[in-house]
Amino acid sequence: MARLFIKTAGLENRTLELCLGVNRVGRDPDCDFPIDHPTVSTIHCEMVVSADGVLLRDCESTNGTYINGDEIREAWLMPGQEIKLGKVELFVENTDVKVAIPKFSRDRPKPPSMTADGGMLCPRHANAQVTYKCTNCSEVMCNSCVRVMRIKGGQPLYLCPVCSHKCEPIQFLPTKQKKRVLRKLLDTVKLKFTFAGRSKTKK
Repeated sequence: MARLFIKTAGLENRTLELCLGVNRVGRDPDCDFPIDHPTVSTIHCEMVVSADGVLLRDCESTNGTYINGDEIREAWLMPGQEIKLGKVELFVENTDVKVAIPKFSRDRPKPPSMTADGGMLCPRHANAQVTYKCTNCSEVMCNSCVRVMRIKGGQPLYLCPVCSHKCEPIQFLPTKQKKRVLRKLLDTVKLKFTFAGRSKTKK
């Protein structure tokens, strides 16, 4: 991270290890970096650390803020520069800024288990039947998992607990019922073929 050190006699060997955000420097003990020197104002300046670098901003100090001898109100710091706060001299060792974004991983549930009758069990509740499916991430869930948002004067919205998108109800036909539907379909097809064959024979 960005770092400066004080060169002025009596204050030397002090290092200012800057943190992300606003770092206040001044004579006030409550400053992030208090410097007890008569030429330094109560809140002399701010050093704002961001992903863009380090911005030095004078806080209307009495004796001014200088970079390499030039008085400034606001300026970006560069390594190797010399700063003066009143008569206190500082050296900019580096202006490195490391913005670390923590990794966040959410444990995803196990794939759903199939039941004997052809349905699915909820990945989060082992004994509950799957009743909803997310339209965005395709997550499946039971009634206990889905989030319900009730709208005054309207139909409730069912939302996914993973991505918060809309969920739609799903139904699974039991195996016996599937077989009945399939058998009925086959019987209908057979009747059509039989009827068509008879019609040709009559001709």
